[in-house]
Amino acid sequence: MQQIDLNGKRILVTGSPGFIGANLVIRLLRELTGGELVSLDNMNDYYDPKLKEYRLRLVEKAAEASPVKHTFVRGSIGDKNLVDQLFSDHHFDLVVNLAAQAGVRYSIDHPDVYIESNIIGFYNLLEACRHHPVEHLVYASSSSVYGGNQKIPFSTEDRVDHPVSLYAATKKSDELLAHAYSKLYNIPSTGLRFFTVYGPAGRPDMFYYSATEKLAKGEKIQIFNYGNMRRDFTYIDDIVEGVCRVMKGAPEKAAGADGLPIPPYAVYNIGGGQPENLLDFISTLQEELVRAAVLPADYDFEAHRELVGMQMGDVPVTYADSSALERDYGFKPEIDIRCGLRAFAEWYAAYYG
Repeated sequence: MQQIDLNGKRILVTGSPGFIGANLVIRLLRELTGGELVSLDNMNDYYDPKLKEYRLRLVEKAAEASPVKHTFVRGSIGDKNLVDQLFSDHHFDLVVNLAAQAGVRYSIDHPDVYIESNIIGFYNLLEACRHHPVEHLVYASSSSVYGGNQKIPFSTEDRVDHPVSLYAATKKSDELLAHAYSKLYNIPSTGLRFFTVYGPAGRPDMFYYSATEKLAKGEKIQIFNYGNMRRDFTYIDDIVEGVCRVMKGAPEKAAGADGLPIPPYAVYNIGGGQPENLLDFISTLQEELVRAAVLPADYDFEAHRELVGMQMGDVPVTYADSSALERDYGFKPEIDIRCGLRAFAEWYAAYYG
């Protein structure tokens, strides 16, 4: 593994001020002692843009107190001319691609935006890394690539050839494209399969957030597969810690017996490694919402739950084997759901007043 000192580097983070991107950029701005950081996002309206504007303000506040030069660019990785211009102007040393059209269910009815962002956009970045060589390309994949795999926990050694959503198919495609470019052009690349990321100022389309909004309005929440679901929830700070560590360690370049590059390529899971029963998760969420005074103390939980069947594109279990990440980078997610949901509930109470 090639060790990289991030201080003084020129770094591109796409998908900021998205949920993970904003938290990563803020962390880098607070910890690095120099260099340049460009963050890029198209600020689309897949969910309330006000939340992205809020995160952008947090990023800008962190930038004001940072020795790192920060520039935010409003644009899309699907815009090849923009991507090429940014690489020509800034000569990036590292690229972290967190920009993507997210959401399993949304992909069923809106396939075009997934192809543009997750396939064409990622291809544009790979081409830019080819023509403007970088020390390390880190990119977001997803636990959704495991589809309906029966073997748990999910390992990066498992076959992932049976996606159950277009979103999952685009993420697996990204891994294949990255492998091809690593082989052909010797680009060190690392893919990260994130498992159900949650936390303050997260994505409103995620279950914990949308459920909170409904409960706060006195509405019922639907619990799919009649509650027979388990998810490997991963708190945002654990995700950011994992990304930071991976950024600092790129796959080694080496030549094979034929003299051609052995692809400097890797894929890791980042997940809590402790899948939670969805009903237990919801109970903890409701307790923390009461504690944060988002819900009244006498809230009738049972009256606001509706058990329904499985929905298209979903899977009953996600469970990460993150042992490779722990072996290579000395890191294992540790923040439990009680701690994470408490932080979310307190943020929600403050944000929505």
